Amino acid sequence: MSEVSEVREASRRATKGAAIVTGAGRGFGKAIAKRLAREGYAVALTARTESQIAEVAAEIGREGAWAVALAGDVTDGQDVARVVQEAQRQLGPITLLVNNAGVPGPFGPIWAVDPEEWWASQAVHIRAPLLFLRAVLPGMTQRRAGRIIIVAAKASRLVAANLSAYCVGKIAQTRIVEEVAVETRELGIAAFAIDPGFVFTELAAQTMNSPAAQRWLPGMVARVREKQEDPNAEGHLALCAQRCVDLACGRYDRLSGRYFEMSDDLEQALGALPE
Repeated sequence: MSEVSEVREASRRATKGAAIVTGAGRGFGKAIAKRLAREGYAVALTARTESQIAEVAAEIGREGAWAVALAGDVTDGQDVARVVQEAQRQLGPITLLVNNAGVPGPFGPIWAVDPEEWWASQAVHIRAPLLFLRAVLPGMTQRRAGRIIIVAAKASRLVAANLSAYCVGKIAQTRIVEEVAVETRELGIAAFAIDPGFVFTELAAQTMNSPAAQRWLPGMVARVREKQEDPNAEGHLALCAQRCVDLACGRYDRLSGRYFEMSDDLEQALGALPE
């Protein structure tokens, strides 16, 4: 049996359907992808670095679950179309999209940052989820079933000096979720935005080591440095992954369009809704 046939056969035994996770090669994306696979999803992993997602796919395989590594640039329309098409070919209809890819910078006041670098960050935070939404929503709406989770950040509700690229990108992500929720309310789709929590990841390391961040955001760099040896890091990653599993299960679909932080109680939010 060919490798593709083996993956396809294994994915048929996935009880929860097929999921795509962007930025799945490390950090939160890796933790989310592995948790979804354990939960019973066949998972398509995507990121630019093929070696990273291949290793995650191998780890998932060693645990007896199913994943495929599909490298691509999340800001490139042709790459996104290819990734989604190949994920569907190998794993079946996409039932869950977790948009996790992100970048931390550029850092500095608006008049000092490189406008091209600033705009490139918006491509990752805004264009990328738009491209994936356009690719997966037609099938989801046709089947009247599907869930979207966009990994945003607390920056989505903050005004932080010298962090405009990140804040604007994350604010836009929460609004995209609200728009999707309104447009698909009668079509069986639920969309959520989440803050994943604060863990020392590769993005955190990039921030800590950035001369611009050290100059313009010394307080944030100090907080990141304090997290470098956090013994609870794996636990925090696991909590974020569990939050994604919870939102994907269907129980909280009436909360579609909402943004949640890790301290938010989903049951309490659900109970507060009018009958």
